[in-house]
Amino acid sequence: MNEEFAAAAPSAGNVPEYTVSEISGAIRRTLEGTFGRVRVRGEITEFKRYPSGHVYFSLKDENGKISGVVWRGSVSRLGLVPENGLEIIATGKISAYGERSSYQLVVERMEYAGEGALLARIERLRQKLAEEGVFDADRKRLLPLLPRVIGVVTSSQGAVLHDIRTTLARRFPRFMLVWPVAVQGEGAAAQVKAAIEGFSRLDGTGPVPRPDVLIVARGGGSLEDLMAFNDEGVVRAAAACTIPLISAVGHETDTTLIDFASDRRAPTPTAAAEMAVPVRTELLADLEHRGARALGALSRQLQTSRLRLDRAANALPDLPSLLQTARMRLDDRGRRLEVALPGFVQKQRVALVAVERHMPSVETLLAARRTRLALLGSALQNGQRHMVQVREARLGRLRISPAPLAALVRERRATLAGLGGQLEAVSPQAVLARGYALVTAHGQPVTSAKALTQGQTVQLTFGDGSRDATIGTQNQQDRPQGQLDL
Repeated sequence: MNEEFAAAAPSAGNVPEYTVSEISGAIRRTLEGTFGRVRVRGEITEFKRYPSGHVYFSLKDENGKISGVVWRGSVSRLGLVPENGLEIIATGKISAYGERSSYQLVVERMEYAGEGALLARIERLRQKLAEEGVFDADRKRLLPLLPRVIGVVTSSQGAVLHDIRTTLARRFPRFMLVWPVAVQGEGAAAQVKAAIEGFSRLDGTGPVPRPDVLIVARGGGSLEDLMAFNDEGVVRAAAACTIPLISAVGHETDTTLIDFASDRRAPTPTAAAEMAVPVRTELLADLEHRGARALGALSRQLQTSRLRLDRAANALPDLPSLLQTARMRLDDRGRRLEVALPGFVQKQRVALVAVERHMPSVETLLAARRTRLALLGSALQNGQRHMVQVREARLGRLRISPAPLAALVRERRATLAGLGGQLEAVSPQAVLARGYALVTAHGQPVTSAKALTQGQTVQLTFGDGSRDATIGTQNQQDRPQGQLDL
């Protein structure tokens, strides 16, 4: 630098004179020539992403700070997503910006500053998501036994997709739907997140079927290579996915945050394919075994039921014997009924005849009623005459009009006439006067035609007299005079 300044001076004895551009250019050339490519370790601060695509930030440590810039063309090749508070190692070159008299680090690549800092960052994010309940066990779903469609989120290049495809073909061939993504580097986390959310939004009604289970996989690598699967957006997308999700990131010893949010974690992509589907031959063998067991159990149940039925049949009485016994009992009851019914009828007939014998004759009843009616009429007439005489005597003494007494007499006569009419209405003689006849035999009323025999003589009582009659038909010359042939 001293030689360059000396060449620009007009004379060695005087203080050299420079323009601003000359000084800025000299400083820039000195910085770039002295340092060349450098690796600077520090914490990102004052991070800004401009619409032009350039990224500006500062790197700081305990004692200093340096400005940094990532040009738009280098952003996709950084290897990580920069953000405030992230401790990194930036690779680039020192350059000066003459218009502001400042220098800056032009960054071409970034990497995390050691696994310790990276693991601490991952642990802070894990604790934050765990406190929110993103990793709770009750959020996890069971995998379907035999999915029809399996969705796979992985790189289209490499052995991971081949391993999954060959494992599914070997165990149980299923339709596989692949969403290719970048699994490391700039934009990998955004692509994985978009793939998970895209699968979750499928409803199965369009041309693309909805998977029954989802596998998110990639091969092994360093901690920096797996950082896309430690991204907060990817982890939240896996936890919110409506499809049962299997994570298969890295090798068995590798653990990423998506493993905590997924429904099942597989140590390798091959193991994830084995979790997704059963072995077809084993499933068929298990079905055959279960079928054989079901047939055996059914056969045993049938045999047991047949033995129980045989025992029940042996315990039942002989049906023909039961029917014969019942038939004999029915015949006996029928014979007894045939004998008992005529006897019962004869007994009731005798009792009825005995009752009829104790009943008075119709003539006696009519005579008694007539006698009683005559007595009542005589007593009534005597009473009326006596009452009239008494009333006339009183009237003679009191000189009262006889009209009320005559009205009372007329009322009593009307009442007496009504009672007489009722008595005549219920009188047997009135029934005979209407054309009916009373049949008697041996002085007793005959109430049944079966009680009469052929040639028996009966007496018919009419309203105006009685006549004799004979049951059955006889010659006219054999009929006694005054008899009727019924």
